[in-house]
Amino acid sequence: MNLEIDHYADAVLVSVDDSRIDASVAIQFKDSMRALTSGGPKRVILNMEKVDFLDSSGLGAVVAAMKQLDANQTLELAGLTENVAKVFRLTRLDAVFTIHQNASDAVAGLADV
Repeated sequence: MNLEIDHYADAVLVSVDDSRIDASVAIQFKDSMRALTSGGPKRVILNMEKVDFLDSSGLGAVVAAMKQLDANQTLELAGLTENVAKVFRLTRLDAVFTIHQNASDAVAGLADV
């Protein structure tokens, strides 16, 4: 599981550099997210533009990543592909997460660190 991170003054952008978040990488994804976001800025933006497949384990890992954030942090999603967006709609988790069209929209107006 490859995750790339970009820091901004008020946010961190975590980009998934794999096409799948499924049972084979769910635990690694959750652990990596914890390590990258612990004690970080208020906004954590997960860029999923390269993810074309998300199974129930992957969905659970994304929810777990949200739940393990500090109380003052939020997890936002960006760049959902059609297949992944459909999973969030079907499970009604699109109402739980702030979802941005793409990473550029999510970080618009934020200053680089």
